[in-house]
Amino acid sequence: MIIGNVNFDRNRTHVMGILNVTPDSFSDGGRWNNINAALDHTAKMIEDGAEIIDIGGESTRPGYTMISDDEEIRRIVPVIEAVKKHFDIPVSVDTYKSAVARAAIIAGADLLNDIWGFKYDREMAHTAKGFDVPVCLMHNRDNTEYADFIEDVISDLKDSVSIAKAAGIADDKIILDPGIGFAKSLEQNLRITNSLEALRPLGYPILLGASRKSMIGLTLDLPPDERVIGTVTTSVIACIKGAMFVRVHDVKENYRAIKMTEAIINS
Repeated sequence: MIIGNVNFDRNRTHVMGILNVTPDSFSDGGRWNNINAALDHTAKMIEDGAEIIDIGGESTRPGYTMISDDEEIRRIVPVIEAVKKHFDIPVSVDTYKSAVARAAIIAGADLLNDIWGFKYDREMAHTAKGFDVPVCLMHNRDNTEYADFIEDVISDLKDSVSIAKAAGIADDKIILDPGIGFAKSLEQNLRITNSLEALRPLGYPILLGASRKSMIGLTLDLPPDERVIGTVTTSVIACIKGAMFVRVHDVKENYRAIKMTEAIINS
């Protein structure tokens, strides 16, 4: 799968490093808000094994407050431009708003990572197609009323894929994310993590984004800054079950765990 100028191997698990430029992210809000701090952190993540950087300007933690398109653009565009200027690495933008997506792509973003799977802003699909960039479609919904949890998640993701394909987006530009922490109970988050292989028949690469999330905090009774080991465990599971990407805060630990897991699997 080609993202930016990199052809990612579908038979490996690649690390997507998180660069939040938000003042209120649940785990690292405010730490990377200025350009120099963002660049330093990006350099460290690349050194530690990140192969793509995911930049987000609006916190989507539980109970988050939506910000304006202009504010989100103001936060992310200078950072995207700086990262692309200083590093030869693909950049993903974490947004569900088409105006923000357009500005991000013009600034240099290579992938649209939409937590609403194109269902919040239908122009997102046309934006992706117009700029010919790949997309990551996350599972999300505005209710938690499931008849058959796994089957409903799959059905919801199929709906997102249908929106993408109706806009003309090719199959080789689509990634799916089961949406850990979104419209799911603790038990459901654990279950979908343990059922990633159920998504593989859809035919698209899978991204798991469980880093430091409440699934880990509730299971281990730990605050966000002590959830590294729990996150590493989810990355190992993702690797074993064939996920192509893991989206993480702590790149070094997750990269090394994945590399060890792949060595064992491929021995």
